[in-house]
Amino acid sequence: MSEKENKNSESANSAESADFASTLTKEERAAIEAMPYEEAREKLVQAVQALEAGGLTLDQSMRQWEIGEALAKRAQGLLAAVRAKLDAAQAEQSATAATAGTQSNLES
Repeated sequence: MSEKENKNSESANSAESADFASTLTKEERAAIEAMPYEEAREKLVQAVQALEAGGLTLDQSMRQWEIGEALAKRAQGLLAAVRAKLDAAQAEQSATAATAGTQSNLES
């Protein structure tokens, strides 16, 4: 087996085991995926604080970690979407700024 095939196989196996070991229900994952950024960020802060405070069992710690991972992924996805919109708006503004106030801008 080539190194690339081995890495792909390892990635697939770890993804399968992560899904298998998940403590989050489909409903919980769907709720996280529907959260606005501010709510996801606040709940992420709460999950981190719970972990930092200690006193949790191993299962409780793993659940808080998994919730935190899902919330971080949601928040990062929302930020990436906003970043892409801003980049597109800036690119459009740059393209139109080159002809702003010129005769070519008035001709259509």
